[in-house]
Amino acid sequence: MTKARKINRGFTLIETLIAISILVMAVTGAFAAAQNGISSATFSKDQIVAFYLAEEGIEEIRNLRDQNGLAGVGWLAGIASSGSDPCYFGSVCMVDAVSSTDVISKCGLEAGSCPVLKQDPDTGFFGYDSDWDNSPFRREVQIAEVTPGNTHEVTIIVTVTWSKGLLQRQFRAKENIFDWQ
Repeated sequence: MTKARKINRGFTLIETLIAISILVMAVTGAFAAAQNGISSATFSKDQIVAFYLAEEGIEEIRNLRDQNGLAGVGWLAGIASSGSDPCYFGSVCMVDAVSSTDVISKCGLEAGSCPVLKQDPDTGFFGYDSDWDNSPFRREVQIAEVTPGNTHEVTIIVTVTWSKGLLQRQFRAKENIFDWQ
């Protein structure tokens, strides 16, 4: 009879603790993998938005250049020069694609001097309308001469920065445009 009782006894306390430990490690590993996937998806989404914001900045400068050419004025009029234009060489500027006035305006001389972009909660557009909600993105445009004194080609550098938690992220796009007239 004693032999039968030993066989039917069940798990010991140590066996139970080992089984629970293995189960906890398996569940923790799955949660860590899921959290890593969610973080990667969020970063990817923000990086795609930053890419499109940078491209929008370049396209707006290109559009202003084309409008100048069609109007018969200097190709950099209202864009960049060494004088009083909004984004003279060496300054940091902001570009507002949804504004009907002041598409480009000067922020300052240092990176980080432009305000954060705001986002329309209804349309999802980004701009600087004071009624819109703050977004995590900041877009800064710089225009530089490719070769000093050569006014037929300039470089547009658009930097989009954003923060997620303690991490500061950045996307930079660069393109040369020419005086096509």
